[in-house]
Amino acid sequence: MFSYIWPIALVVFSNILYQITAKSSPENMNPFASLTITYVVAAVFSGIMYFVLNKDANLIKEYAKTNWTPFALGISIVGLEVGFLYAYKAGWQVSTASIVQSAFLAVALIFAGLILYKEPLSWNKIVGVIICLLGLTFINLK
Repeated sequence: MFSYIWPIALVVFSNILYQITAKSSPENMNPFASLTITYVVAAVFSGIMYFVLNKDANLIKEYAKTNWTPFALGISIVGLEVGFLYAYKAGWQVSTASIVQSAFLAVALIFAGLILYKEPLSWNKIVGVIICLLGLTFINLK
């Protein structure tokens, strides 16, 4: 059970820290310049953790296994990061920006799962989409 729960707990904790730090990013700093620091720190931390968690660590061997996905993931992460930085600069509240994007993301991923991975589209997912959209309406009422 722990192996099932800890990754989600890590994602939740990291996302809380992420949203707070993204919202606290210097207003007058260019988001892309900020991300250069972010990714140097991330690369160093990832390298350290790779060697700490792997007895016979060999990055060259690991890099030989790669395909297109780390490159696409890198581009998508920059899009996520800079999107949130610009959203907060535009005035989005930390309490709503993540919820709004998560609701839209949930809806989009239902269809991505259906089309790309042949995941079933059930009634509870359809009701969930409706609830997400209703939630967005209530969150954005002024």
